[in-house]
Amino acid sequence: MSTDNVKLVELNAENWYECCELEVSTEQAEHIESNAISIAQSKFEPTLKPYAIYFEEKVVGFLMFNSVQEELDGYWVYRIMVDKEFQGKGIGKAATNLMISEMAKLPNVKKIVVGYHPENLEAHNLYSGLGFIDNGDRFGKEMAVTKYINQ
Repeated sequence: MSTDNVKLVELNAENWYECCELEVSTEQAEHIESNAISIAQSKFEPTLKPYAIYFEEKVVGFLMFNSVQEELDGYWVYRIMVDKEFQGKGIGKAATNLMISEMAKLPNVKKIVVGYHPENLEAHNLYSGLGFIDNGDRFGKEMAVTKYINQ
């Protein structure tokens, strides 16, 4: 499956419900909030930017990041997920690269940070494969990894 057909589309009236219907695997479900919770959060925190992940013309995932700097002087990835039926096909990696490109346009971006549960091996493999570094930062039960952006 080619990932050339992966694109990000801002959440809108046509795709939000499809994002709510997406599911991760049973093993992953304990490590991530539902997309409906994330979408609701974005309505109360307007700096959060939610996107649907499309493969060809189908909604297959969801991601959200903050457009203002937070802890560790970085811009944070809040969510990224790909539906269980589309995992393992490179879509998550392609979507994350697209997201990093979008985030790199934010003002004075030097770091992109994402937190995840240490037992979430899929997240670990994704982020380490994309150049995120574990500097030992921990927030509660989550570890935070950082990608440095060269401007």
